[in-house]
Amino acid sequence: MTSTDLRSVFALIDGRLLGADGGAWPSLAVSVGRRTALLSPEESRKALYGPRSNEALRAAIWRQAVTEAQREPGGGDGAGRLLVVWLALPGLYRNLYKILRRLRVERADLESEAVLALLTALDVADPDNPDPGGRLIREAVNGMWAYANRIRREVPVVDIAAFAEARNATAPPEEQPWPADGWELHLTPPPRRDGLAATLRFAESRTRREGERLGALAHREGLPDLMFRARRHEEADLIGTLVLRPVGASR
Repeated sequence: MTSTDLRSVFALIDGRLLGADGGAWPSLAVSVGRRTALLSPEESRKALYGPRSNEALRAAIWRQAVTEAQREPGGGDGAGRLLVVWLALPGLYRNLYKILRRLRVERADLESEAVLALLTALDVADPDNPDPGGRLIREAVNGMWAYANRIRREVPVVDIAAFAEARNATAPPEEQPWPADGWELHLTPPPRRDGLAATLRFAESRTRREGERLGALAHREGLPDLMFRARRHEEADLIGTLVLRPVGASR
């Protein structure tokens, strides 16, 4: 069984090993009794998971694959280690899908954890154990479950710094619309991440401000009708003026 998701880690391993070169991967020299056979990766996998698998052949394939992987030099291409991972993949899918159905986990992360756990176990595996492949697969499955359970216990929290930065962000002055009769707000000093600290200044038309003051005074004195009749339209002739002064100011 292989994954059809191109973003899947398992699918990437399949593509790397089988590739477009016809799967020209080194064969395994597997010895069972007095017989030695060269098995391609596909033949090895079929022997491991086929309906008529032979226990002695299975053990010999895993023993040879693990031995060759552990003999690889540190600066090699890792072909032997990759082959071991690829041979183990069919043994991981059942638990992979079970975890994905039960828990909210990203598949790519889960597959990466499985590969990491398998490679870690490969470093200390004993090829002469009765079932080295089964041990590797169990370690990979345990790694997937451990990761999934750890993620399930994590509680998402709000990024306070990012939230404060977004809240205090202001658009540059040149990007702000300026309505004809709107308010202008100046903040001094600029907003800080730890909170808003500013002096507010409201700017508006002097004519409008004086008109509002005059209207408020007329309303308080009970003369709104008189003030309405005394308004001067821009196209009308000037017939008089109204001046507001502080109480006690000189005339």
